[in-house]
Amino acid sequence: MSEIEHNTAHTRAGSDLKVRKTIVMVGMMGAGKTAVGRALAARLGVPFLDSDAEIESAANMSIPEIFERDGEPFFRAKESQVIGRLLDEERCVLSTGGGAFLSPDNRAMISERGASVWLKADLDVLWNRVRHKDTRPLLRTPDPRATLRALYEARVPLYAQADLTAVSDGEASIEEMVDRVIEVLKTRPDVVEQG
Repeated sequence: MSEIEHNTAHTRAGSDLKVRKTIVMVGMMGAGKTAVGRALAARLGVPFLDSDAEIESAANMSIPEIFERDGEPFFRAKESQVIGRLLDEERCVLSTGGGAFLSPDNRAMISERGASVWLKADLDVLWNRVRHKDTRPLLRTPDPRATLRALYEARVPLYAQADLTAVSDGEASIEEMVDRVIEVLKTRPDVVEQG
């Protein structure tokens, strides 16, 4: 008799899915792309990658430092290169920076080689999550809430072009958000299939 006991009664939704394409988390800063993406990757048994972390590692400096030294256009060009490289690597869950999905080229590349999942959160939820953090270079303004509102209003129509959407209402736990994402992923058998 094996010393390892398998109790399948406790497996969570998604653990029996096979990832066929990279799942790309998109949305506003504070939507939960990294936290939900990391938990989703663990549930699906695939690697989790973060495009911002990959950029920081390659540049050996933080995103705010890159913005300050080289400007946003330079950063966006590097971001596109990194996302393209990561989409070509093994299937995974990839979290992207809030501005990555704004580029038409990035949106097309992600939809062709992966599938985008928009974590849709309203402005109040986002503000509650980002207002005490100093790691958001775009919010280093005299009125960060007004800046966030302007970014939100400009970006939501572009995020709405994502392949799939999961609502992040600020009430759901990370595991509940993973359940929501898995439910929308199941509508795309080209992205995930039952194991």
